Amino acid sequence: MNVGYATVTETAHLYADTYETWFRAPELAHGAYPGQFIMLRCSDDQEYGAPEGDLTSHLSPPASQYDPLLPRPMSYYRVRETKAGPEWGILYDVVGRGTAWLANRKPGDRVYAWGPLGRGYEIGRNSRNLLLVAGGIGVSPLVWLADEACAKGLSVTMIVGARDASRIIPASMLHPQVELVVTTDDGSAGRRGLVTEPFAELYEWCDQAFACGPNVMMQAMAAVARKQKVRRSVQVLLEERMGCGTGICYGCAVEVRVRGGRSMKLVCKDGPRFEARDVW
Repeated sequence: MNVGYATVTETAHLYADTYETWFRAPELAHGAYPGQFIMLRCSDDQEYGAPEGDLTSHLSPPASQYDPLLPRPMSYYRVRETKAGPEWGILYDVVGRGTAWLANRKPGDRVYAWGPLGRGYEIGRNSRNLLLVAGGIGVSPLVWLADEACAKGLSVTMIVGARDASRIIPASMLHPQVELVVTTDDGSAGRRGLVTEPFAELYEWCDQAFACGPNVMMQAMAAVARKQKVRRSVQVLLEERMGCGTGICYGCAVEVRVRGGRSMKLVCKDGPRFEARDVW
């Protein structure tokens, strides 16, 4: 994990409430892989004096000075090479003060951050057919996973679900070799219904499945998987509120299944990637 300031190089509104922001700070993505995340402090006062690398002194600034107080965990969405060097991006919906603040960052603005954090997705050595399932903005980490998998010559099908057509990521934003299956609640794009329906149909085809989205969606996927005749790994990224992202605050504890019973794990440190069958 590295700590420091990331310089914004680009912010763009893509569709619906979804934005992407690109940063230049290679050290903050050094060694990162799909499914990991970074913590971003989304407040106007970024220059509060403690030396870069001193993480603990930045976790509890005076609330009166930094609003929103808590940082925001964001999945790495993609990495890219530019003439000025490598950059990494995040994809997010504007849903509150923190994300609204991010969407207003201009090139040259600096954002305090620390990462990469957590355990990301793991593609099995013998996996050839990958099924990716995204609910809404949960598509963010799956875009990079799809890029990496297609570059290795693997077959990738991505199921994307949302309330309506305006919230579906355009196919043009995905790797051209990705087969896209769309579901919407109102039937305005793709097939009407939930992602669990095509997931059940494609479950036996895939060697592994990977998901990110609302926990209720992934819980439903786990229920579908339990009913199938074969057993496949279904890796999910859990969504929980985080105060630090490093395991210090214990604010993201969840109960998961372990050998011999159940145990409390931290989403930020032990996850966010878990096997669906171990959570639900």
